Amino acid sequence: MQRHTHQELIRFLNAVEREIPAGKLVHAILGNYATHKHPKVKARLARHPRWVFQFTPTSGSWLNAVEGFFSKLTRQRIRRGIFHSIADLQAAISRYLKRHNDAPKPFVWIKPADTILARLSRLPVPSV
Repeated sequence: MQRHTHQELIRFLNAVEREIPAGKLVHAILGNYATHKHPKVKARLARHPRWVFQFTPTSGSWLNAVEGFFSKLTRQRIRRGIFHSIADLQAAISRYLKRHNDAPKPFVWIKPADTILARLSRLPVPSV
């Protein structure tokens, strides 16, 4: 989406809600961005009890697999690219995503869970 407001987050959550079969529990993994904790987002969460928000720890972006994906997207498509407009940039990203999704590869942790969990204990406690 163009911006990262609470309204857009709620619009996104509603779109996902329509696509997931009733009765399924939904865990959404979110960063500690203020938008994710906006009172209207919290109210929406309270009205949809099958949704559970899991927040990544502050300073724990290494846990977030999508960070690696965005890094790869930046290196392979955006950096040193020439874009004459936002629409041009969006089209380039869409083409990259289509190519990536034509031959997707699942993310696999390469470290044992014990190593990962041991690092979690050293992170600051996230604010709620």
